[in-house]
Amino acid sequence: MEGKTVSYSRIIMAMQMNPEDANPAGNVHGGVIMKYIDTAAGVVAIRHARKIAVTASIDRLDFHFPVYVGDLLILKASLNLVGRSSMEVGVRVEAENILTGEIRHTASAYLTFVALDKNGKTVEVPPLISETEEDRTRNCEALQRKRFRMEQKTAQNCAKI
Repeated sequence: MEGKTVSYSRIIMAMQMNPEDANPAGNVHGGVIMKYIDTAAGVVAIRHARKIAVTASIDRLDFHFPVYVGDLLILKASLNLVGRSSMEVGVRVEAENILTGEIRHTASAYLTFVALDKNGKTVEVPPLISETEEDRTRNCEALQRKRFRMEQKTAQNCAKI
């Protein structure tokens, strides 16, 4: 199977936040932002695999700054790591005050997706080709996160025994 580059599936998604996205104080709900994170990451995974891809997990998500009604929510998503059927996608979330131009890094998240065939069985995905030093660094960091997730899973399974 021929590999695909990180840039092949990378996306930038943007949308203006409206009153229905927010609480009475004008802060956009975290769940709304989480939905967009999942959507952006899913598009990246599906573009790479050209198969259905479903969310298997999301790593820790911290909100650094609020997003307000009227802000432009910008999501930058790209692949960090590809396994046999799994893919780690990194998403950087920014909020831009479109009146002043101020941009705030509001959150980052790492999501793992699994590619499926039409019968719902896992299917192999193309390998990932890192093009830049940044791609290689993100791939190395993703490998460390994967090892940590596997260690956590093993520890959880041992605790059940």
